[in-house]
Amino acid sequence: MKDQDAVAALGALAQEDRLAAFRLLMTKGPDGLPSGAVAEKLDIQPTRMSFHLTTLERAGLLQTRREGRHIHYAVAYDRMRNLLTFLMEDCCGNNPDICCFPEQQNPKVSDN
Repeated sequence: MKDQDAVAALGALAQEDRLAAFRLLMTKGPDGLPSGAVAEKLDIQPTRMSFHLTTLERAGLLQTRREGRHIHYAVAYDRMRNLLTFLMEDCCGNNPDICCFPEQQNPKVSDN
């Protein structure tokens, strides 16, 4: 990932309603939700939500598919993984004891 792509993605997430929508869509998996359902669940005006979802899509964080009159938004998981990898690339001199999420670290085996 290039620096400018990371800046665009992070900039898109750096707004309260967009971050909430992205986090909600993360829980819905690849099927995502129609924009109206996202707006309803987050209690945000539908036209305002559409603007925010479009911003996330332009940053490459969401993908869309049309079903009839509705546009479904879902997280672009590959792009999100690329962003996280980019952010963690040089973390702590690549020391896994510091940089890994707790569930990624090897659990210590008890001698009991």
